[in-house]
Amino acid sequence: MGHLPFRCGFAVIIGPPNAGKSTLMNELLDYKLSIVTPKPQTTRKKITGIYHRDDCQIIFLDTPGIMAPQQKLHESMLAIVRDTIKDADAVIALLPYSGKDGDIDRVFADRLFNDWLKSAGKPVVAVLNKCDLVGSEGKKKVEDSVSETWHPDALISVSALKGTCLPELVDTIVRFLPPGPPLYPEDTLSTAPERFFVSEIIREKIFLFYGKEVPYSAEVVIDEFREQHEADPSRKDLIRCSIIVERDTQKQILIGQKGASLKKLGQAARKDIEEMLGRPVFLELFVKVRPDWRKKNNLLRSYGY
Repeated sequence: MGHLPFRCGFAVIIGPPNAGKSTLMNELLDYKLSIVTPKPQTTRKKITGIYHRDDCQIIFLDTPGIMAPQQKLHESMLAIVRDTIKDADAVIALLPYSGKDGDIDRVFADRLFNDWLKSAGKPVVAVLNKCDLVGSEGKKKVEDSVSETWHPDALISVSALKGTCLPELVDTIVRFLPPGPPLYPEDTLSTAPERFFVSEIIREKIFLFYGKEVPYSAEVVIDEFREQHEADPSRKDLIRCSIIVERDTQKQILIGQKGASLKKLGQAARKDIEEMLGRPVFLELFVKVRPDWRKKNNLLRSYGY
């Protein structure tokens, strides 16, 4: 038997908010690349993660969850998803099992297959996530019914959280990728720059530490990222960030009494940033009010949406 050709290509992960898209990518790469919080809509931009194996390289594109847009920010998030599907060699449609009865959200699945995937004309791998929640009988029933209803090109049940069936998932995706050499060196995990991950870590902490509307109204902008450590090991890298919110009340909540909340946020973020970069940093956070930034095209553009 001849040697199988090396395959390399793009696989986009799409699904509803909180389906486990970011968890799946982090688990496949064995690295925390996408921020994961219990709140929906944590991922706002397209995140690239690169999976390496002896016979293949898969460039995973993680996308914002698909939901009915309530404002300009959501519309630009959905535009990102549509554009990303165009770039993909295969689409991973992530549909979570829900709880004990074990079915999936059929209304969403129907919209996904009919409104998003049919016209794209890309091979679709239906990935039924959170299979640890259902028994084998329920699983088989849902698998059969998804196959019969929407006819994906391949179907597999996995648990991103528990790592169940992930090697099999990779085998399935590889079948749809074109033969070709790797596009990235083996030690590359992502194409996004370090400053992107710094802003994402800070955003993750805002999601974890603050309730209600603050996380959804907050955007993190890196104003300065000065790498001083290499030139002079006694100096820390300097990172200055603005946290943009929509109202004064949100600014006050973020800062907290005598700045206590912002200090706690900064300490937690700095710890994770230092761990990711592998070097000490000096992190400065400022909170700025930009009324209704999520509705303004020029501000959204300047924040990279």
